[in-house]
Amino acid sequence: MQIKKFDSINVVPFIDIMLVLLVIVLTTATFVAKGIIPVDLPTAKTAAPQDDKKNLTITIKQNGDILFDKVIVLVDDVAEELAKYEVKTPIHINCDKEAKFDLFVSLLDTLEEKKFKNLGIITKKNN
Repeated sequence: MQIKKFDSINVVPFIDIMLVLLVIVLTTATFVAKGIIPVDLPTAKTAAPQDDKKNLTITIKQNGDILFDKVIVLVDDVAEELAKYEVKTPIHINCDKEAKFDLFVSLLDTLEEKKFKNLGIITKKNN
């Protein structure tokens, strides 16, 4: 019986694994690079671009989650969380168009109670 000499390494499985890893890395990188909480914004003809000055962005997601910038806040804790900000702080409300309207009204009511007046509602520009 002759022993067959091992001359080469099959690299095809290695290439397959590397391509799968490349796809995973590229897909993850695009979500991380955006840095945006995905919500489906309503449209308005008078929508203006959002400025980058120091502000608070409150997001209401479709499933009912409320986020202050990127931190999830319970509905009962919204008033406590607002107490950490000055009344003059510009607040942008970013609400999914499929979110429950009562959450939006509750948020506006709480903002009114806390005397916040510098409010803006984020929308997409309607072409």
